[in-house]
This record gives sequence, C-alpha cells and structure tokens, in this order.
Amino acid sequence: MVKLRLLTPFPALILEGKERTLIVSDLHIGWEAALAKQGIHIPSQTPKMLKIMLKLIKISKPSSIIILGDLKHTIARAEIEERQDIPFFLEELSKKVEKIKLIPGNHDGNIKSLLPSNIEVLSSSGVVAQENIGLIHGHAWFSLKLLKCKGLIMGHMHPVVAFKDHFGFRSFKQVWIKAMFNKNNLVNALMKRFKNKLKKDLVINLSQCLIMPSFNPFLGGQPVNLVWKKDNEKEYIGPILRSGSINLMDAEVYLLDGSFLGEVINLQV
Repeated sequence: MVKLRLLTPFPALILEGKERTLIVSDLHIGWEAALAKQGIHIPSQTPKMLKIMLKLIKISKPSSIIILGDLKHTIARAEIEERQDIPFFLEELSKKVEKIKLIPGNHDGNIKSLLPSNIEVLSSSGVVAQENIGLIHGHAWFSLKLLKCKGLIMGHMHPVVAFKDHFGFRSFKQVWIKAMFNKNNLVNALMKRFKNKLKKDLVINLSQCLIMPSFNPFLGGQPVNLVWKKDNEKEYIGPILRSGSINLMDAEVYLLDGSFLGEVINLQV
C-alpha cells in the first residue's frame, strides 16, 4: 500500500511504497534573471533551495526524486544563470540520490541540454508512480492511463490563499490543495479532448487531486479563494482546472505547516 506524507513545513512530499520517492514542483531556477531585466536584483535562490533539498533528503531518505515540472524559469531558451545553476543543483542532488526524474512543465523547453546524463526525463503527459498515483505538471492534459490511478498529484498552479485584515491589507500564504474530481465534468472534458480515442468501457478511478505549492518560495501564486469569488473556472491556470474537472470550491486548504484552514468556499475574502 502506498502512503503519501507531506514533509511539513516544506513544500514537498514523500511517497512510500515499493520505494521512497521525494516529490517537489515548480523550482523555476533562473527566475531571478528575469527580474534583473526589469531592474529588480535578487541574489540567486538556488543555493537556498539546494540546502533545503539536501535537508529533505537527510530527513526522508528517498531512493528517488521526481520533479513535477518547471525546473527552470525561461520558457523557450535558457539564460546564463540557468545554464550554471541547473547542472550544479542536479549534480549536488545526485551525490545523495542516484535516481532523479523530471516531468517537463511548460517552462522546461529545451531543458535536456542542461541536464546531467543521469537525469531521466519522463513524459509531459504524466506517469504512474507506485502503482496507483498519477504524477503530472498540470499545464496540459494527462495521459488516459492515469485515469486508472486512485489519485493525482500536480503542480503548475502555485496555489496560495489570500488573507485580508480589517484595514483591507492582504497577505498571501502558500498552501496545499486537496480536492475531489467531478467525474461528469472530467468525462465531458475528455470527450472534447480525445474524441474518438475514448473507449466505451473506459474505467475512471481518479477520485482525489493534490495540488502542490511551488518549491521556490519567492514565486507568486494563484489565490484560490479570490478566483472562486469570481465564480469563473477560466481564471484558473491549466486545462484540467479550467474544465471544471476538479471541485475546487469544496477543496480543502492546508498551510505548509499542515494546518487545516478550511474549504475554499469558506475562505473567500
């Protein structure tokens, strides 16, 4: 039986089954270079993220690491900082964990040239991990084979929750989102997406979805409790969310320390 454990208070989790897999998402290495072009100068956050990753490896003792996309920040090309930091980051991790895999996200264009030879690049349409858990970045539809999984873990959204005080000032905190699939909307979306490729006896086991916070703490995010105030799925990032296939209004929201905040519908500000 596969166990999923959040590595609180960090935006990472461990899958425990036949092997122990450490999972993180949305590192966006090289993000600082994009800010520098706008006149905003922030030191590289790669050493800090590496330090946290090494700490997580020491704590969880994984046999493998899977990155759920957006390892780098620049979408189509690679900046000098990315060409320096990404190989260094992965080489240091490889000294501790032999198997490191990447599910490419929408920011990972032409990334293979930056990866050490031991890094395995998986399908961007997702993979099945530990028998019944689907893994995907979230910028595109997942493979039909993931429908047989019990749960889906995805990134891409950078979920945060907005807080508002009595003066009207807002603050934002990274969160985990635990949601249920709306199977009727999922089937309708799949029929539009895959058309004649769907079998009449298609089995859909997917019931739950866990949306991961970004591993890079400096990134912005999508305030789930503000979007639902507009009651418009089109505001969400990614086709899976926009299709209404996930019941985000009833989703449970957890802070990085594991504190349960409530359901999205009750957190609107």
